[in-house]
Amino acid sequence: MKQTKLGSQGLVVPVLGLGCMGMTGFMGGDMYGAADEKEAIATIHRSFELGGNFLDTADMYGPYDNERLIAKAIRSHRQEYIIASKFGWEIDDNARLTWAINGKPEYVRKSVERSLKNLDTDYIDLYYLHRLDKQTPIEETIAAMSQLVKEGKVRYIGLSEVSSDTIRRAHSVHPITAVQSEYSLFTRLVEEYGILNTLKELGIGFVAYSPLGRGFLTGQIRKPEDLPENDFRKAMPRFQGDQFYKNIELVEAIEKMAAEKGILPSQLALAWVLAKETVPIPGTKRRKYLDQNIAAADITLTKEDLARLEAIVPLGTKTGNPYDEFGMSLNDH
Repeated sequence: MKQTKLGSQGLVVPVLGLGCMGMTGFMGGDMYGAADEKEAIATIHRSFELGGNFLDTADMYGPYDNERLIAKAIRSHRQEYIIASKFGWEIDDNARLTWAINGKPEYVRKSVERSLKNLDTDYIDLYYLHRLDKQTPIEETIAAMSQLVKEGKVRYIGLSEVSSDTIRRAHSVHPITAVQSEYSLFTRLVEEYGILNTLKELGIGFVAYSPLGRGFLTGQIRKPEDLPENDFRKAMPRFQGDQFYKNIELVEAIEKMAAEKGILPSQLALAWVLAKETVPIPGTKRRKYLDQNIAAADITLTKEDLARLEAIVPLGTKTGNPYDEFGMSLNDH
């Protein structure tokens, strides 16, 4: 797979990463249907065979289970992988989420030590603040993260779901390598709010999570019942009521265009994100879908293709929030 510079601090990654969140359960339930550890590890190994060695995780996925799964999958080959993890959702000493966001310097230290242990490594390549702690000045959080870089525990630092103002303030304390936010044909807030322009100006990379619109853009979801029983998407406005069926209409138009090009709708959607000079990290836990996703890295869209796609889903199209009210309130936009 082709590689690209992520930001301007020296980090080079494959043009397409692997989101690992769905590979483990969450708080005793399943995030995207039942987890299968054996298949998940096989998927990580298959990704590596295809040049996909950029893995994305977080301490809250489980909590901790996801980082431990990655440790098991890459054991004895740590140096050959680029690991991105995140902290900020507060986890207490009993491994339970408190549902608060904590960016205090002492919690930064506590979090990285736990993640290093769970990942069975002595450094994390890219360490993100998962969400902004609105009670702690971002400068204090970044100063603590900067100290981790000086100590060699973290190579590069990043932020997730933050505004242009927060990015500028953080970047003035320590160079930010990457910002991660949701971005797809169905979620384009980072364009609407000028965040992508800010990143380009400052030389910061952008990592797009949920580039397949939480699964809608795969074409695999046709009716609400297609979601597994414990799937957390059932609580999202995007998958509820009339909005669900409006989104299906958009998907059908995208599918028509993909069929004309002889590719899958998921591949067309990923090719669009790649054309925006961002690094998508589609999540999958099965080798079948991994191969399909990575093949999208070789698809080139013309200006006409891009214009047609953006006519199907123009900037500002309402597709329903990807989180409930509480989840949306935590985004710093």
